[in-house]
Amino acid sequence: MMIPRPFFVTAVAVACVGASTGCARGPVVASNLPIERVVVYRNGVAYFERAGHVDGGDVRFRMRQSEVGDFLATLAVMEQGGSSVRSAAFPLKDEDAPKPKDPAAAPDPDRAMRTVELALDGHEHDLQVGYVAESPVWRPSYRLVVLPGGQADLQAWGVVENVSGEDWHDVQLSLVAGAPLAFEAELGTPVIPDRPVVTDNGEVIASMPKGQTTVAQDDQVQEKPSDGAPKTEGAPPPPAAAEAAPAPAAGPETIAGERRASTPPAPPPRLHRNRQGGAGGGAGYVQPSAPRDVRSLAAVAVQGGNTRYDIPGRVSLPDKSATMVMLLSKRVHGEALFLFAPDDGVPDSVSHPFRVVRFVNGTAGLLERGPIAVFERGSFLGQGLVDPLPAGGSATVPFALDRGVGVERTQKSDVEGSRVAKIENGTLWLEHDYVVKTTYDVQNGEDQAAKLLVKHSRMGGARLYLPPPGTEDDLGSGVALVPVLVPAHGKQRLVVDERSAQQQWGDWFSDAADKAVKAYVADPRSDQAVAHQLAAAWPLRDQIVSLQQQRAKMQAELVQLANEARERRAELRAIEKNKTADALRKKLTERLGAIGTRQDALTAQSIQVGQQLSELQIRWKDAIRAVTLLETPRPKP
Repeated sequence: MMIPRPFFVTAVAVACVGASTGCARGPVVASNLPIERVVVYRNGVAYFERAGHVDGGDVRFRMRQSEVGDFLATLAVMEQGGSSVRSAAFPLKDEDAPKPKDPAAAPDPDRAMRTVELALDGHEHDLQVGYVAESPVWRPSYRLVVLPGGQADLQAWGVVENVSGEDWHDVQLSLVAGAPLAFEAELGTPVIPDRPVVTDNGEVIASMPKGQTTVAQDDQVQEKPSDGAPKTEGAPPPPAAAEAAPAPAAGPETIAGERRASTPPAPPPRLHRNRQGGAGGGAGYVQPSAPRDVRSLAAVAVQGGNTRYDIPGRVSLPDKSATMVMLLSKRVHGEALFLFAPDDGVPDSVSHPFRVVRFVNGTAGLLERGPIAVFERGSFLGQGLVDPLPAGGSATVPFALDRGVGVERTQKSDVEGSRVAKIENGTLWLEHDYVVKTTYDVQNGEDQAAKLLVKHSRMGGARLYLPPPGTEDDLGSGVALVPVLVPAHGKQRLVVDERSAQQQWGDWFSDAADKAVKAYVADPRSDQAVAHQLAAAWPLRDQIVSLQQQRAKMQAELVQLANEARERRAELRAIEKNKTADALRKKLTERLGAIGTRQDALTAQSIQVGQQLSELQIRWKDAIRAVTLLETPRPKP
């Protein structure tokens, strides 16, 4: 038996073979080649694989006009023995066909059935033909049974709908979580591009194509076929797609970029084979318990970022019907607890938490978005909705509102902690924390202790400061799940501290700078060379601060003395003509003299201190100008 060799439709002869103008809604794609495999995706398409033994000279596929482009764009043909498929012929829309007088009675041309014919060479062929066509998305449904000890049984079901226009008899069914890129092709629609017009009557052409010239190359590389043997002259070249890739985009071993198991494919059935398939149809809810035979579960494979569920055995599904198949059943980590997450759609949720189930996706693949039913102690708790959950991820699904627990939320902000941010060209930049503290006061009115998760909306650009143990900070969604345990009929307070760093210019001689620099020098994570420079220069800074404080006191006393002298002079003027106030006049005059003496002494001291300050400030500038610090240790959480 020959190894299957891919054949991709390339050059096609255009012919209208059995074109129909019927207005009935026919099958999406139909053929006398039976369906062997169906892979349903979550993006509105499915991969179909047909297989069988062909004795004649052609294989025909009937489909709607709207499906011709997708069929041709994704068609892959695999052969086991025999020779190559020669061509594929497909009809085009007849633009010159007479239009009916009543447009409302005209059939929809996109619904008209067309025939695509694969021309063979008349020999026997064992063919496998794969293509992509539109199909409803498959939808997941989950059940979760919460068990004691933080465990839960998770079941996943898949709902598949067949609206392809034909029955699926005894097919291999796979469901893919994820949506690979698939676009609508129009290869079945003729395209005649606009061409530039060149005339000889002097008309000016608006634009002309730009030509390009290349030199001849003497040393040509001899091409070789895939087996490494030199090509023989006159031999037909292999298909370009086969040279470019070792396997087709969709075929017996690879389906839409996902590789199957390495089990050898079974021989394709002959067309005259009479299949006996089981009846399909919708499956109802079953008791959520583990199946007795694990072989009845789907095989899960993860490749290329997509999760594929291969349904065991074969499935039969009549047209215009649906079925629900079990994908997996697995013991996972899970528990029922409370979640405080205010929702505008549930007014009472601003003061009461939801009952939720929380579980870990312990499977090997992605769980798609879908409904989940929650059970505990043999009873139904409620339903929720699972968002797409990757392997290893945790889902927290609300299913009820519990008014037995109350929550009150308050918030306040402040500025705390100054630290060195940067030193450059003698300029100091300080960094402080803008602190927002959110307080949750929880009161439990129930008879059992309540484990509560608070869904806290994160402040943009902030960090959590000393979060409680068990906090889950999800930066992608901008929320944090903060746990708190509340005793029965008790109260508990939870404080979420968020801090964001802000920088501003700092005064070297301020108290904030003094604390920040001393903290940097004492920090073992700091740049020790810079810390040594700051430690050596800081005594100068302390002397400058001390002298500045002394001079400030002198200046304040001088101002006070000046005010007092002004008051004494005003009093002397008031008693200037009073001859009985000689004693008082003498006392005021003596006080003015003492004020003047003190002013002269303070002025002299102030000048001396100013001179010392000038000298110290020059030395300080020289010392601090040599310090450069562009990066500091991040604040501790």
